[in-house]
Amino acid sequence: MAKQEIERKFLVTGDFKKHATKQTKIVQGFLSTVPERTVRVRIKGDRGFLTVKGIGNQSGASRFEWEKEISVEDAQDLLAICEPGVIDKTRFIVPAGNGLVFEVDEFYGTNEGLTVAEIELPSEDTPFEKPDWLGEEVTGDVRYYNSMLMKNPYKEWS
Repeated sequence: MAKQEIERKFLVTGDFKKHATKQTKIVQGFLSTVPERTVRVRIKGDRGFLTVKGIGNQSGASRFEWEKEISVEDAQDLLAICEPGVIDKTRFIVPAGNGLVFEVDEFYGTNEGLTVAEIELPSEDTPFEKPDWLGEEVTGDVRYYNSMLMKNPYKEWS
């Protein structure tokens, strides 16, 4: 299903886990990291997904997204032919009020030490409460895109 994805991204600097209502293990790779059309393969818990994302708008908060559920077996087969590098993380769901949620990703492996929160919004100017564990906003900073973390892992940043 295609949609316009509007989200803002922040670094996490405090303890969010006590507020989390759910957590899921995620492993993902990329068949294509061309900015105009990244193609992601993901195993999220016990489900597989294939996702295509378009290039972001000027602010980096909005972009085209198409996603389809596929079998875990198909996702495993596709992960085997992905570009080098795999993203390994746990996603925590943290309620943000007004029906919104933060998806907080705690990374492992070559991205260990990085924790990023995203909030998906109905419009770019939708107000939301920023909890005290939320740090600097990094919306639009390509270094924090999963497709870039695969190529330039957080542990290698100076």
